[in-house]
Amino acid sequence: MIDINESVMQFLLAFIVVGPLLGAVAALLPAPPGLKGKSPEQAVLRHGVTVTGVILIAAIVLALGFDHDHPSKMQATTDISWIPALDVRIHLGVDGISLPLLVLTALLTFLCALYSYFKMPEGPAPKAFVALLLVLEGGTLATFAVLDLLLFFLAFEMVLIPMYFLIARWGGEDRSRAAWRFILYTLLGSVVMLLGLLLIGIKAGTFDMMALATDNGRSLTASVQVIAVLAIGIGLAVKTPMWPLHSWLPDAHTAAPTVGSVLLAGVLLKMGTYGFVRILLPIAPDGFRTFAPYLAALAVVGIIYGSLACLALAKQGAKGDLKRLIAYSSVGHMGFVLLGIATMTPTGVNGALFANIAHGLITGLLFFLVGALKDRTGTTDLDTLAEETGAALYGKAPRLGGLLAFAAVASLGLPGLAGFWGEMLALFGAFRPAEGLNRAAFLTFMAIGAFGTLLTAAYLLIVVRRVCMGALPQDAPTLTDVRSYEFAAWTPLVVLTVVAGLWPRALLGLSDPAVQQLLAGGTR
Repeated sequence: MIDINESVMQFLLAFIVVGPLLGAVAALLPAPPGLKGKSPEQAVLRHGVTVTGVILIAAIVLALGFDHDHPSKMQATTDISWIPALDVRIHLGVDGISLPLLVLTALLTFLCALYSYFKMPEGPAPKAFVALLLVLEGGTLATFAVLDLLLFFLAFEMVLIPMYFLIARWGGEDRSRAAWRFILYTLLGSVVMLLGLLLIGIKAGTFDMMALATDNGRSLTASVQVIAVLAIGIGLAVKTPMWPLHSWLPDAHTAAPTVGSVLLAGVLLKMGTYGFVRILLPIAPDGFRTFAPYLAALAVVGIIYGSLACLALAKQGAKGDLKRLIAYSSVGHMGFVLLGIATMTPTGVNGALFANIAHGLITGLLFFLVGALKDRTGTTDLDTLAEETGAALYGKAPRLGGLLAFAAVASLGLPGLAGFWGEMLALFGAFRPAEGLNRAAFLTFMAIGAFGTLLTAAYLLIVVRRVCMGALPQDAPTLTDVRSYEFAAWTPLVVLTVVAGLWPRALLGLSDPAVQQLLAGGTR
């Protein structure tokens, strides 16, 4: 790690939040300043790669300058009064909980911009596409960096409009319906969430998340906490997505362009679970404890439901769409995240945070691979891939087939890869939940969740068998193997999946002290 002055750290975090928004404005200018290309379209795409690349570098430098000896301490903080009458402040900061999510967002957005430079989604000119991509990045980064409830809400909402247009204008079949369903579900959930945030701020006398976490709910009555957790939890659960509020997700993923699916699964879903950890657990612990068993129950229902839906789609003759299958798998994987949070234990919450990062890396890679497969074959229908195109990927495009198999086994939780640790720790947390929670109920949830891991392995192995394995027909069409730009975009995700699996301490060492302090009811 490197020693960086605190004022430089403050500037870096502020730049990471504001930089993408400035880049979005610049993308809409007649020509992105300082960048040239063979055409205006190429220039603006290059602008997107440059801005997201600079933001990624800034995020890496911020991570290197982060005081890893004190990850529970809020660092690189900026605290400026914005609306004094409401005590709303421009308050930014990063700790061991938010730092990995910040870096993950910057990385995935850069890889999406790089991928789009070579493989722009079909649709309108790229100027608006690049601007929307940068606004989406800015809103997501701000969500993980702000420490004021109203600013959190504004950042949380900022991502909805760009994602709506990315689906509606650059998506595939039935994109208009999927985009409207996405925006309606998330907006309705957000309206309810805003009421809960306002209730907390008015009753506690502040919207400052650090002050509220330090107070640990002492200034809020039990009934206020219960109402606030219910209202805020609904909004966060829609974004997560938690069963039964998930039904917008498969349509949105299926219709979205490849980079839209990567960002939706890789970072946008994490905003919901991050809100549970950052807001509800420390600010309204008594209210959260009331709902924790119900949250855990819905989480394990989501695990089983998502896995069974994937099994149904994976069956031969089911007309299953591979992209839709991966979307349903996210319902199951995020169920493990919610189960870990519901335990209210350091083990479970650390597992949830680890699973967040692992899901972003692995599912992001899966959507990249499925997008590449669709570009080559023109379809993501499993029956068509397995029969009409003779998609024995191991024989036709061995590197592409190998990567798909790697991502599948990482997603099913193979030990030694990133997908293993988060789900295991979430189950361990359910084995011994926090004091005051019904252990017998959580042991039941643990057993159901463990059964869900078997179902996950079943449908992912079926997918690998159907798409990658089998005899190669003599008249099978040729497929281009992994291209150089695809290799550049996917390699970081593969490497980080392996590194996180073999060295989990890199993430757990950051999150654990912050989680311990958060659950103890204090923050600095």
